Amino acid sequence: MQSIIDIQKRLLPDLLSVMQERFHILQYIGSMEPVGRRSLSVSLGVTERVLRSEVSFLKEQDLITISSVGMSLTEDGRELLEGLEAVMREISGIDKMEERLRRKLGIQQVIIVAGNSDESPWVKSELGRACALCMKNSLQGKNIIAVTGGTTMATVAEMLTPDLGKDLLFVPGRGGIGEDVQNQANTICAKMAERTKSSHKVLYVPDQVSSETYHMMLKEPHIKEVLGLIKSASMVLHGVGDAMTMAQRRRTSAEDLRKIEERQAVGEAFGYYFNEAGEVVHKVRTVGLQLDDLVKTGHVLAVAGGASKEKAIRSYMKQAPKNTVLITDEGAATQLLQG
Repeated sequence: MQSIIDIQKRLLPDLLSVMQERFHILQYIGSMEPVGRRSLSVSLGVTERVLRSEVSFLKEQDLITISSVGMSLTEDGRELLEGLEAVMREISGIDKMEERLRRKLGIQQVIIVAGNSDESPWVKSELGRACALCMKNSLQGKNIIAVTGGTTMATVAEMLTPDLGKDLLFVPGRGGIGEDVQNQANTICAKMAERTKSSHKVLYVPDQVSSETYHMMLKEPHIKEVLGLIKSASMVLHGVGDAMTMAQRRRTSAEDLRKIEERQAVGEAFGYYFNEAGEVVHKVRTVGLQLDDLVKTGHVLAVAGGASKEKAIRSYMKQAPKNTVLITDEGAATQLLQG
């Protein structure tokens, strides 16, 4: 028997398009509240005239409030948005995309959020929200969670809440001195612990070190303790980066930069650089998580979105452990399915 949504697609296609448009408006307001009408118009690519009509309707339905600082969801609006998410996933076909991509990549699960974070920055907040929900559904009892750095992980931190779980300990997956402090794993771990009212440890070491320094650091009691916690983590949260962007962010030497470029690296994770075939073409000596450690970790959550990340995600996924959950957006997923 056909589902009611299939029937509506045939008989009332306009109704579904209106529903999708209003859903996206509510979704954006929920992610960015309080938000002004002009910002909403630009982000959604809708004229202010059309948006004015939609906003008036949503206000009349008591789904949003409008104040001098901008628009926000009401409690009814929040509940409706949560209830609509599963319906909208079926309408847009995201649930089918997830299964197709999961099979193609050969990993445990794929979670796709609507939109393209390259075009709409608010989609990154949705990636963070999806990661937070996945964590909540996966965690039980006492857990050590290892976290890498980066802007996406910083967004995930903002979406965590105290009901995530009890007895959580956040540890940095690797060092990061020299990076923008807001995007360092240490800072993100501290934020995650603060948001969830739990504990964290720090790892004050550079992201990349010489062989001599590396072996010397491994003897330091505090570093040994934190590395032991990292190796015994029950969950790893990490991003996937564009190879050249990450190399430049790390202030990579001209010699290594040339090597990364000549060997056609497209993706990076944990200090490993991958070409399109998924082969490791360069590795930074980092203190912290190594690729082999992921196989022994119960839950591995990779969060990366945007159509521009397609090559980076595809290359890393050829090395990713089978227990990986990829949390991405439509922009990246569409490109990954086409390749």
